Amino acid sequence: MAQRTGCMIAIDGPAGSGKSTVARAVADRVGYTYIDTGAMYRAVALMAMRRGLDVEDDAEEIGALASELDFEFRATDAGAQHLFVNGEDVEREIRTPEVGNHSSPVSAIPRVREHLVAAQRAMARRRPVVMEGRDIGTVVFPDALLKVFLTASAEERARRRYTELHQRGEDVSYREVLAAQKERDERDSNRAIAPLRKAEDAVEVDTDDMTVEDVVHHVMGLLVERLRESDEQGA
Repeated sequence: MAQRTGCMIAIDGPAGSGKSTVARAVADRVGYTYIDTGAMYRAVALMAMRRGLDVEDDAEEIGALASELDFEFRATDAGAQHLFVNGEDVEREIRTPEVGNHSSPVSAIPRVREHLVAAQRAMARRRPVVMEGRDIGTVVFPDALLKVFLTASAEERARRRYTELHQRGEDVSYREVLAAQKERDERDSNRAIAPLRKAEDAVEVDTDDMTVEDVVHHVMGLLVERLRESDEQGA
């Protein structure tokens, strides 16, 4: 598939809906750059934790910290994609449960969002991208060529997360994961700034009974359709 400068695919949805896996697979197939916006917020949380900053008491300082960070997604020799912050590979550290728990409240800090949204838009101006998160189609790129909103039941998303954590060697129970999942959903959907919601023109895909390959195939079909419509309108 030919690359198009400024071509933007937005994939949103709650935690555990499969956004990262699907977005990465679609990006690989079409030769676009995959942008994991959640990783960027996790990175800010990590840097704040390193400095001993508290989300409730030090929001202004965390916002200032975010403005000092430079983000770059790079392919590794093994073919994986890692996030580098100010030249440091932080991929392993940002994937810990502790950093994940801090990333949601950090993402609600206005100055943090302002800086990261600007960085995400700059990335998409340079090359065609598949960007996933919770407000890509509603806030970051409301004019994206294709918007997809992935969903799944809280129970199914918790099962996926539980399996992932156990594969990493984490000692957690399914009940704990499900409780955390529901708490995260509530927080993300009701935050004052850029809450999780489906864009009016996004295509909703319920992934409960779909394999990853099923979802990727469906999104690829939607993309081909959008590209064809775009070509016809530009003719």
